[in-house]
Amino acid sequence: MATTRSHADYVRSIVEKDRSATQSSLAASWRRSMLHYGLTPEQKLRAEQVSSTELGEALGQLDFLMHVARPTLEKLFQTVSQSGCCVVLSDMDGVILNAHSQAGDDMMFNQWGLTKGAIWSEANQGTNGIGTCAAEQRPVVIHRDQHFKSQNTMMSCMGAPVFDNEGKMIAVLDISSCRNDMTSGIAHVFGKVVADTAQRIEQDYFRATYNDARVIIAPTEDLNATALFAVDQDDLVIGANRHARRAFGVDQAMLADPTPISDIVQTGEARTNLQSAEKSEFRRALARTKGNVSLAAKDLGISRATMYRRMQKLGLTSN
Repeated sequence: MATTRSHADYVRSIVEKDRSATQSSLAASWRRSMLHYGLTPEQKLRAEQVSSTELGEALGQLDFLMHVARPTLEKLFQTVSQSGCCVVLSDMDGVILNAHSQAGDDMMFNQWGLTKGAIWSEANQGTNGIGTCAAEQRPVVIHRDQHFKSQNTMMSCMGAPVFDNEGKMIAVLDISSCRNDMTSGIAHVFGKVVADTAQRIEQDYFRATYNDARVIIAPTEDLNATALFAVDQDDLVIGANRHARRAFGVDQAMLADPTPISDIVQTGEARTNLQSAEKSEFRRALARTKGNVSLAAKDLGISRATMYRRMQKLGLTSN
């Protein structure tokens, strides 16, 4: 591990190279930290805290997201807590809304400022897993001395964006580690875990938003993207997540004037896959309700008449 002096000198040498920012996203973040935000790598300042009023307002803006995400955050913490990790959820300003770590690690994370209400934006702390993720709106892994500030080089931080139903980034999910044996390889494994978890939170958020609708998973070429549509009892699309919007060209105008799902998923192969997925979904609902069509329809969020119509189209019976 580099000393504070050598780390600061190295950061400065990279920032001063004119072409470095175009060759490396890390160098670009270091340049923003120093040249745009006026920070220096030697600065030893604890993360600023927002006021209790400001924290309350920030929590209020993402209250529904935090409610939906709570079970998933708890599961993530159970997965990584034994590895000396803290699970953090922040808003787009880098304000930590939730931070969870093992009792034995609390003191270390508190010393580093990874606490509720602390500001970890790139403008305040330079390159870090929370602020840089928010700035670049993509998953990032900031391993130890990749941090801009020398005081943060004992940490490894893995951040991933959380988007709302319209594709706007609204939060950062972060895992930060205090382990000095956290290798870059392990950090990138944790980065994949946090990115997958962030997408799970997005899906849960979408389903909770359209709790009274039927949610359909549509096939896409990107196996890492789950395209979700929310349809009403007449199979009209009333909601689409960011992956569905991108894959099928859905915009707000289309959602304002609901379109049949079959008109959006137009290719033969896609329609076949969609019908197969829908048939499986109906079979599961019927199995859960022991063939009770009324209960299955309620479970799927559609009317009994629509249920019978769709069953006939899919070649299903209640037996």
